[in-house]
Amino acid sequence: MNRTQKEEQVAALNALFGATTLVVVTRPVGLTVAQATDLRRQMRDAGARFKVTKNRLTKLALKGTAFEGLDGLFMGPTAIAYSDDPVAAARVAVDFAEKNDALDIMGGGLGEQVLDAAQVTALARLPSLDELRGRLVGTIQTPATRIAGVLQAPAGQVARVFGAYANKDAA
Repeated sequence: MNRTQKEEQVAALNALFGATTLVVVTRPVGLTVAQATDLRRQMRDAGARFKVTKNRLTKLALKGTAFEGLDGLFMGPTAIAYSDDPVAAARVAVDFAEKNDALDIMGGGLGEQVLDAAQVTALARLPSLDELRGRLVGTIQTPATRIAGVLQAPAGQVARVFGAYANKDAA
């Protein structure tokens, strides 16, 4: 790469770090082309991306972003997984790393918070935003249906009492 290409690469990475919510730093040692393609497909399906980067250029691109604290993780062969969803990239990377020894999770960043490998794994185990919304709606709806059932029960009982009196008078 010549100097202009490097400057463009740093600017593109800087813009990426400025626009994303989560960055997971991985070490893809021994990752085959087929495995890398599969990982990229899984990331794309989850709304995340996976990119192998040059450490020196990545460290330059981190300056002035929320992920500036991650520069110590960029040693040896590294790649980043990133997403706007605070869980998507972590979930796919951790699941893939558990199934394949060729990918190691080094750490990551969520906003300005620097995460170690254990924290990235814990983050990956959290439910997604859509799952949380579904749980919240279910929790809100459950008491409403119970309240409606309780409110309808006395009215039904009163109607049965009136019906019993009407039948008694008719008999």
